[in-house]
Amino acid sequence: MPNPPKTSRIVIVTGAGIGIGQAAAKAFAAKGDHVVITDILEREGTATVEAIVDAGGSAEFAYYDVRSTSATDALVADLEKRHGRIDVVVANAGIAHRTPLAALTDDKWDLTFDIDLKGIFRLARAVAPGMRQRGEGSIVALSSIMGVAYGWDEHVHYSAAKSGVIGLVRGLAVELASDGVRVNGVAPGYIRTAQLLSKENSLGPEGAEAAAAFIPMKRLGTPEDIADVIAFLASDSARYMTGQVLVVDGGLLVGRY
Repeated sequence: MPNPPKTSRIVIVTGAGIGIGQAAAKAFAAKGDHVVITDILEREGTATVEAIVDAGGSAEFAYYDVRSTSATDALVADLEKRHGRIDVVVANAGIAHRTPLAALTDDKWDLTFDIDLKGIFRLARAVAPGMRQRGEGSIVALSSIMGVAYGWDEHVHYSAAKSGVIGLVRGLAVELASDGVRVNGVAPGYIRTAQLLSKENSLGPEGAEAAAAFIPMKRLGTPEDIADVIAFLASDSARYMTGQVLVVDGGLLVGRY
């Protein structure tokens, strides 16, 4: 395992093998942080580590399924033991499966909530004691415009889970604030990721380009657009911010709704 510089923050990013998680991991590494890349996609996660190290950064990969409480507790215990602390958590891992209401089974609903909402809760619960004891720490959770002010047909479970993330952020922020731990969220709009470009589960390439036409900034967002906001929320520049969910959507909600 790599030994990060003693001055580096220790940052966990879930779902960091691709998309927004990968971009966030690279953004933190570029700032000199040691990034723990976690994902169930081992090849992609390892490739992200290699890209960071090749660029002069510090990172390691840990296979991690956010659905497992025991795996969550083990990950946090291992990092606390080896690195002495966890400074930042970016709870990004999520899924979005297009499912009409008539086909939305209990199992499909539960799977989405287990990953998109409960997965964030599990990790926050596990890192909170150490952060509180040290009197500092930052948690950034990924919601969506679909959870803020935007209904999405055939994605009822996803919209509901992402709405739940907002309540989770607010509740955690209030409970942890007096111990120096900040909790914030980011609600991305249409971002050019594999998930968005999936015709089976999202807009697909043609739908994504059509969406770009009615976004006031006239383009889809990039993972880096979101990563930079995540990095800001976890930085000292946002030291008096907690319980906030920032919408990053190119003006979509204010311009269209």
